[in-house]
Amino acid sequence: MTTQNPTSSARPLDAHGSERAGHLETRGIDLVPADERGGRPRQLFAVWAAPNVSYLSFVVGATLILMGLTLPQAVGVILVGNLLWICTGVVAASGPAAGTSGSVISRAMYGVVGNKVVLVLTGWLIAAAYLALNWSAASVAGIGLAGRSGLPDNSSVDAAVICVIAGGTLLIAIFGYATIVRLYTALSVLLTVVFVVVTGYVLAGTDWSYAPAEPLRGTALAAALGAGFTIVASTPLSYSNSPDLARYLPRGSSPVAIAGWTAFGAYLPSTVFTTVGALAATSLDMSDPEAALESILPGWFIPVFVIAVVVNTMTNNGMTAYSAGLSIQSVGVRLARIPAVLIIGVLGTAMTLYAILVFDFLTSVNTMLQLVVTVTGPAMAVAVTDLVLRRNRYNGADLLGQQRGGPFWYHRGVHWAGVLALVVGGLTSAMWVNTSFWTGPIAQALGNVDLAIPSGMIAAAASYWAMARALRSIPRT
Repeated sequence: MTTQNPTSSARPLDAHGSERAGHLETRGIDLVPADERGGRPRQLFAVWAAPNVSYLSFVVGATLILMGLTLPQAVGVILVGNLLWICTGVVAASGPAAGTSGSVISRAMYGVVGNKVVLVLTGWLIAAAYLALNWSAASVAGIGLAGRSGLPDNSSVDAAVICVIAGGTLLIAIFGYATIVRLYTALSVLLTVVFVVVTGYVLAGTDWSYAPAEPLRGTALAAALGAGFTIVASTPLSYSNSPDLARYLPRGSSPVAIAGWTAFGAYLPSTVFTTVGALAATSLDMSDPEAALESILPGWFIPVFVIAVVVNTMTNNGMTAYSAGLSIQSVGVRLARIPAVLIIGVLGTAMTLYAILVFDFLTSVNTMLQLVVTVTGPAMAVAVTDLVLRRNRYNGADLLGQQRGGPFWYHRGVHWAGVLALVVGGLTSAMWVNTSFWTGPIAQALGNVDLAIPSGMIAAAASYWAMARALRSIPRT
């Protein structure tokens, strides 16, 4: 059973009845009452835009050119890969319907017990890995700024920079939903201004006639396009936590509006700034993205750019840490939301220290983004399929109930349709993935063409639909 938080009268509320920005959010995964809901779907635009006005987008865009793609090919991959933000938006619509977190809603897909196992992988380990990935990007820039400020170049300073960035991020997650909504609205504007200035300098030096020294053809081109699509699409697929940031909206909010504002808020900046990264790689050596971009910026603006990179990472990871803390509660660990956030933060910080002090940053980015889709792609496919099958009719009270014999207990606490669909999708995806760490046998046989995302998502969605129908585990509506 869930532990109920203090009554609404004990919380600092705004005019809409929602918890007030600047105060610690006291609610965990428990149901959001109707009188504490407020706002409109359009506020989700800024919530999703701020973390996606991103330095990491520059890195990903540059990677496409470094892989040997032409500029039109890279832009095509960026436009298509980012379309998967639609899935993030669709899943977000379940938040107001259920009035609880995505990590609780997924009990409908995997069962009360099965969901706990899935969350350890998707809600903890992968969340910690994404924290590390984004903190690594910010830390590379922050460490460079520390060096220009006269601080010594050693591991102790590097570790201190990482810990400061991680600490600031966790503060955002600790203050929670209301602060995220208010803060990100302002930061989305400020970050956009800074990154637009950087874009101006990139465009001034872009080689519009750029062509690879050895243009890719045949299977080599197909392999590069597949790998590029996987890298770009891995980001939207990682956000199956999108209901967490929509659950405070009124239950009657338009699902189409929720999906649209969420998807558009993320798609627009992701597409624009990933394209800018590709443009930068036509004239700059983006194997070291930070040094390359700083080489074209005026000296006075470099600290502004670095600070923007760090702040952007905090906004991105603030959302991730917030949802990961809710996932810890959903598994059944008897912790309040804030200690749960701190636990996932410590794990992510440790992984960041390893990535920066031991491993190569660019290699870490590409390998991780390609590998995690073997889990995140099928998980997103199962979530979207479940929402469609149920027509987004989720009952938060039933989802929060964990008693035997409840509507989401299924067979001994496991919804085998969801668990097996995730396994089938994951194994299928692994057969098609192509990374420096692992190349699946099917990808290898077809010239290293990476089709991990479409193969895994189609297999997972089809398996879930077929097994749920066969088991009659989802009521027909």
